[in-house]
Amino acid sequence: MFIFEKAPFPSCHASTLVEHEPRKLLAAWFGGKAEGAADVQIWSSTFNGKAWSEPAVLGTEPAQPCWNPVFFKTAKGTLYLWYKAGPKPETWTGFVRTSADNGKTWSRAEMMPAGFLGPVRAKPIQLINGTILAGTSLESYRNWTPYVDRSTDDGKTWKRSNAFNVPEKFGQIQPTVFVAKDGKIVALMRSRNPRFICRSVSSDGGETFTPAEETALPNPSAGIDVVKTREGDVFLIHNPTQLLRSPISLARSIDDGKTWKKVEDLEIEVGEFSYPAMIQSVVGTLEITYTWNRTHIKYVSLDPKKYRD
Repeated sequence: MFIFEKAPFPSCHASTLVEHEPRKLLAAWFGGKAEGAADVQIWSSTFNGKAWSEPAVLGTEPAQPCWNPVFFKTAKGTLYLWYKAGPKPETWTGFVRTSADNGKTWSRAEMMPAGFLGPVRAKPIQLINGTILAGTSLESYRNWTPYVDRSTDDGKTWKRSNAFNVPEKFGQIQPTVFVAKDGKIVALMRSRNPRFICRSVSSDGGETFTPAEETALPNPSAGIDVVKTREGDVFLIHNPTQLLRSPISLARSIDDGKTWKKVEDLEIEVGEFSYPAMIQSVVGTLEITYTWNRTHIKYVSLDPKKYRD
């Protein structure tokens, strides 16, 4: 289903999703005249299990476009919204808002220190010891560089990992992360050079990562997301092509992302179906949102058990 049929904006992109209360969802995206237009704001909607609410503005910056919202709820119950604002990714400023009542009310937007954007597109994860790991990246002239930011104080402050580009190749951004069976942290990134999903691993809880390696998964320089389920499977939602943001598909791995098998095509027609967000709900379902032709945000709920061998 679409989160909205009609909206006060013609264009939308880059959704995020969180289960802010059991069996209830909160989604956000940026919307306005077009990506990068001065009227682009962060919009949000809630899902009660039957219907989505009317979109409402949750982030804005006067005369500047907003970008890439990310929701995350910590183990202590703090609900975060991070987003970016500024003319283009090279000049973004990061903003953050928090909620202590599951999104009913929000703090005022605060700027993050220059160079810190929060999770740049995909949701963070939280380790058993409480450490939060957020995939982030910086885009500059000729050089896109991935990092992982690490917080041990419930998201109040952050320390940055090393950069982990493919050696001598630049263009990896927007890491999505999960914990492997051996406790290592795996980061998967979109890439424009090479046009394959890239992979990096941390053996020290996210403080440092190995140089990225190219996987066999093609990528058209578009966002991806990953979920490690409570059952131990890893699911990846992505565009399995080097050229277009269609199709958009779900893949499953039983070896912590070393190999993958496509299990579902969500969209196969010509168009743009991109920038997915994916979480596992308290009842075990995979809850998914993604951009649908830049005019809508589509919502899909899937049972991962049906893909098990």
